Amino acid sequence: MTRAWRIEYEGALYHVLSRGNEKRPIVFDDQDRKMFVNCIGQMAERFEIDVFAYVLMDNHYHLLFRTSRANLSKCMHWFGVTYTNRFNSRHARSGHLFQGRFKNMVVENDAYLLQLSYYIHRNPLRAGLTNRLASYKWSSYRAYAYGKAIPPWLNTELILSQFINVVDQNSAYRKHAQKYSKEEHRLWEDLRHGIFLGTPSFTEKIKKRHLPDVPHAEIPAQKKIKKSIDADAVIINAAKILNCDPRRYRKALRISAVDKVNRDLLIYLLWHTGQLTNQQIGEKFGLSYSAVSSRVRIFKGLLKNNRELEDMLNQIKSLIKI
Repeated sequence: MTRAWRIEYEGALYHVLSRGNEKRPIVFDDQDRKMFVNCIGQMAERFEIDVFAYVLMDNHYHLLFRTSRANLSKCMHWFGVTYTNRFNSRHARSGHLFQGRFKNMVVENDAYLLQLSYYIHRNPLRAGLTNRLASYKWSSYRAYAYGKAIPPWLNTELILSQFINVVDQNSAYRKHAQKYSKEEHRLWEDLRHGIFLGTPSFTEKIKKRHLPDVPHAEIPAQKKIKKSIDADAVIINAAKILNCDPRRYRKALRISAVDKVNRDLLIYLLWHTGQLTNQQIGEKFGLSYSAVSSRVRIFKGLLKNNRELEDMLNQIKSLIKI
């Protein structure tokens, strides 16, 4: 049975997400919601965790916290089992409540915490549950935006301390959170391998410390990350198969339709590895990060309706072994 890769060390920062089994609700009413939030507080105290932000939705939740000890698995196991048992007891049900194992990202530093808190707090808006963030009670947003209802286990100081030379930190946070929708995509540009949120140097440091020489047989993420790629070699080898010159794509103001497809195929190959950000991919083709996102989206559309193109892509992936 496959397992998720849990990277644990003292002082680690995590963004954790878990969904209801088969996307079903994990809360039925406000009593459940209060019970859920109380479990967060109990987990924070018992496992020495600094909770920075949370949001509870109907069928999933997000948590942002730091572990003082290397105990991510223990604390999240306790949390999942404890809340499930209480929920099942209250509703006279049995069985799993959450969908498999929780997902987590290791976060580099405080700057990413600030951006993640915006993303987490804006969940109810994106889901259409409210038109005004302050109206949604089941998140830590109001503690940040208004300094209200701050539970003793919620640490707002670290994130708010990033607002310097302002009269009102809560007001500054509120204004930034309300307009953050235009910046959300930039945050995920720095998500690497689906588990590291930070710079390339941070990713390499964590890999060096925690990625074993021989990947665990039951942890696919370790195997995938171990198979690192040389982006330039991918471009060169794939271009040979396509019989194209990718250097032209940087120089020419306009390229033919065939060249566009070949270029987009190369871009998609790099994007699909998950090892480069859109910004890094764009630098290799003279494109902006947003243009890379657009080209990937267009190429995906072509793949759906072009079996020949799909076969060519799979052939290239097989030949250059990615």
